[in-house]
Amino acid sequence: MLLTILAPANIGIIHLAKKKIKKKQEETAQSKKIFKPLIVKIGIAIIVLAVVSIFVLNNCQDETSEMHYYKFKKEGELTFVDSVENAIIKIDIEIADNDYQRQLGLMNRQSMEEMQGMLFIFPDERYQSFWMLNTLFSLDIIFINSNKEIVTIHKNTTPLSEQSYPSSAPAIYVVEVNAGFCDRHEIKLGNKIFWIGSKLSINN
Repeated sequence: MLLTILAPANIGIIHLAKKKIKKKQEETAQSKKIFKPLIVKIGIAIIVLAVVSIFVLNNCQDETSEMHYYKFKKEGELTFVDSVENAIIKIDIEIADNDYQRQLGLMNRQSMEEMQGMLFIFPDERYQSFWMLNTLFSLDIIFINSNKEIVTIHKNTTPLSEQSYPSSAPAIYVVEVNAGFCDRHEIKLGNKIFWIGSKLSINN
């Protein structure tokens, strides 16, 4: 049998080694205490960022999917005539004769054909004012009084603008057509309009 005799020096070395191991273990435990909260915080930040990204992406997709462009719906025909009631040109019209339709107007439409227009009918004759908010293409805006006579024309209006386009005299009807229409077809102040439509039982 071999007996190992531990000298005091050996005992000191073993004690020192144990002390180093214990210190290392304490340092490791301390490091874990420091890094564990940091890792948790990073993990929470990543989760929050992911949730926000998904929310933003879904909102963008919803806005895109909810974008709705309106299309022209023929509801009548309107004729521009000169001062002695000779016909100048006839167009198809969509009629806006209630608050919702008048407020919507030609907003959120990508285009309109040359021989198309929108007729706005108001409940009473007064000074009117239009703007181009959410209107994607330029228009000629024609204001007409109760005698069906054109009193104001705003040509080549600015799309997507909040600029006001007012009538210079009281009006009860407004016709919107493509920009340049009045110049191309020589529509002028003093000309008149007559129309018939599916919302109206007689010629107005």
